[in-house]
Amino acid sequence: MPPPPPDASTDAGTESVAEPATESCAADRADVQDTLDLRLPDELIALFGASGASGPGDAGGAAEAPGAYAGHIEADARTAVRGPAPTATSSADDLLDNVADWGPATTSAGVFHLVPVHVERDLPLISRWMNDPAVAAFWELAGPDSVTEAHLRDQIDGDGRSVPCLGVLDGTPMSYWEVYRADLDALARHYPARPHDTGLHLLIGGVADRGRGIGTALLRAVADLVLDHRASCARVIAEPDLRNTPSVSAFLSAGFRYAAEVDLPDKRAALMVRDRALRAVL
Repeated sequence: MPPPPPDASTDAGTESVAEPATESCAADRADVQDTLDLRLPDELIALFGASGASGPGDAGGAAEAPGAYAGHIEADARTAVRGPAPTATSSADDLLDNVADWGPATTSAGVFHLVPVHVERDLPLISRWMNDPAVAAFWELAGPDSVTEAHLRDQIDGDGRSVPCLGVLDGTPMSYWEVYRADLDALARHYPARPHDTGLHLLIGGVADRGRGIGTALLRAVADLVLDHRASCARVIAEPDLRNTPSVSAFLSAGFRYAAEVDLPDKRAALMVRDRALRAVL
């Protein structure tokens, strides 16, 4: 089945694009052929027991936080302070190479930082975004703050395979991200995973930030941060819901290729891949 039409605008912010022609190149064929007989190590299979398949893609949400709040976020971004909530264990450091220390990315939309979530500070904002109908349709985390809190703490108190972050653009928190080890996630049961595959989930919080290319710019920037700071990672992975055509289009615009359709427990997803080897041409 071909990918969803790439000419729709997206809540994440994208321009109209066509699916990259490089998808059918010999390198891509090899990408599939050399992983069809995948056998996951026993230690990775053991890790799957405590986690569910990755679900969200990207969507929109509510308004940004007040300026004073943004100031605290910006300070954390500049100094890469983890804060009290995330447990900075050696496991977390090993699995995702210190997301908090990746530093800023300069984008066409402004200077962008990924700042690991502090539940006590960030929960009201993230919960408000999750209760936006456009977000809730795909993230399924609408409800009282406790629903979002449980989702955040499952990651923060876990083994470090997923790091929830605020996306801070020019000092304003405006998006929510999850950077996760796709090869250690239950997602790896549903596609030919490779060691150190790194996944992304994204939602854009403010209506004003949607439909004008910001999501595409940030997706490309964060994928570049992953590839710059995770030398062992050869591919950045995403699995937006196939129904979320704007999200799929945003990933295509950001240099990801459409690799396959994947049946996950809670959705049929588009497997999107950004290859280190094709980074210069996509």
